[in-house]
Amino acid sequence: MLEYLPPLNDHNLPYPDTIHPIVVHFVIAMVLFAVLSDGIGYFTRNTRLYEVSWWNLFFATISIFIAIIFGQIEAGLAEPYSASASTLNLHTLLGWSLSGIITAVTAWRYVLRSRDPKTLPLPFLVVGILLTGLVFFQVYLGDVLVWVYGLHTVPVVEAVRKGLLQ
Repeated sequence: MLEYLPPLNDHNLPYPDTIHPIVVHFVIAMVLFAVLSDGIGYFTRNTRLYEVSWWNLFFATISIFIAIIFGQIEAGLAEPYSASASTLNLHTLLGWSLSGIITAVTAWRYVLRSRDPKTLPLPFLVVGILLTGLVFFQVYLGDVLVWVYGLHTVPVVEAVRKGLLQ
């Protein structure tokens, strides 16, 4: 059965380059823009920005699951060595947690929008700020995996294949 799978390239992937970062950048942008739109809308009383925020959260909720699927595939193919394993595990745990958190925030936002689309309670804005902090920490962990540990970079893949990293 393994003969039907495509061969892995020099990035240890069956396709040209990593897909997870591409998709996850959309999620990051949509969540941050949603929180920013809510904040600006709240303080300027421009309720049209609440609609912008809603749709950004809605599509971020869908996109994060796509990002997680590719993240799980690419994490499994990365063959993480011992120095990178704990960071990869924390990044994975926080990614799955963020999928639940973003889904819950979107559901809460849907209820608020259904009741009165022109108002937004202050506690929702506070949750948005906390969500922004979690997203920034997750971005930091992803950056460490690529720029410090070099997962899916050609030199690290070659070192792992030669048994130089364990």
